[in-house]
Amino acid sequence: MKYFDFHVHAFTDELASRALSGLAETSGISPATDGTITGLRRKLEQNGIDRALLLPVATKPSQQATINNWAASVMGGGLFCCGTVHPDAEDVISEVERIKSIGLCGVKFHSEYQKFCPDEKRMFPIYEKIQELGLFVIFHGGWDPYSEDIIRATPQSFAAVADTFPELKIIAAHLGGLKLWDDTEKYTAGKYDNMWFDISVISRYISDEQLMRVIRMHGADRVLFGSDCPWDEPANEIAMIERLPLTEYEKECIFYRNAEELMYPYISSP
Repeated sequence: MKYFDFHVHAFTDELASRALSGLAETSGISPATDGTITGLRRKLEQNGIDRALLLPVATKPSQQATINNWAASVMGGGLFCCGTVHPDAEDVISEVERIKSIGLCGVKFHSEYQKFCPDEKRMFPIYEKIQELGLFVIFHGGWDPYSEDIIRATPQSFAAVADTFPELKIIAAHLGGLKLWDDTEKYTAGKYDNMWFDISVISRYISDEQLMRVIRMHGADRVLFGSDCPWDEPANEIAMIERLPLTEYEKECIFYRNAEELMYPYISSP
C-alpha cells in the first residue's frame, strides 16, 4: 500500500526541542519524533510513507512570513508544505498571495492557537483570496489537548464557511472536529462536495463504529489519511483504517488517492 500523510508537523532545528517539550508538558502526550524535519522524515520512512504534507501554524502575526519562507525551503523529497497566515496580520491578504507565489499548496489555520472562529466575517476576505488563487484551506477541527478548553472550530462553523464559499476546498482535520463527531454527523458529513475530512490523531478517541458511519456518510473519496505526527504514531492511523470493513479501493482512496487528487498541481504524477 502507498501512503500520503496529509497532516504532519515539524519545527526548525533551533525551535524543535523547546516547542515539543512545552506542548508535551501541556498535553501529557509523548511526541513520536524530536520535532525536526530530519526526525519527521525518519518516522515517515519507518512507516513506509513516501509523501506527506507539512502544516505549520503562525501563532503571532509577526511569524507568518518567516514560517512560510522556512516551509518553502524544506519542501522536496516527498515533503509538501502548506503556508500559514495569522488573521490579525495587517498584510494577511498579500501573504496569501505570496504563499501561492513561493509554491506552497494551501493555507493552514488553527483556531485555538490563533484565537478566531472559522465563520467570523473578518475571515471572509481571506477565504475569498484563497479560493481565487485555487489553494485549499486546512482547519484544525474540534477539541485540542494542547490549548485552553475553548472549542472555536466546530462542524457548525465549517458548515457556515462551506455554505458561503462553495468553491473553496476545505479540509476539516480530525474527522471534522476532534471529539465532536456527533456534530460532524449532524452538520457536515455527506453535505458538502467541497469538504474533506482527515483522520489525523483520532485513533485513540473514536470507535470503529462511528468512524465507519462518518466515512459511509461522507464518502471514502473525501477522507484523507493523516497522522498529526509527532502527536501520534502514523502506525496507529494506518492500523485503524486497515481494520475497518472497507474495500481495498476505498482504503487506497483514503491512504493516497484522494491526496493525490487534491495535490495534482504539485506532484509530477497523480
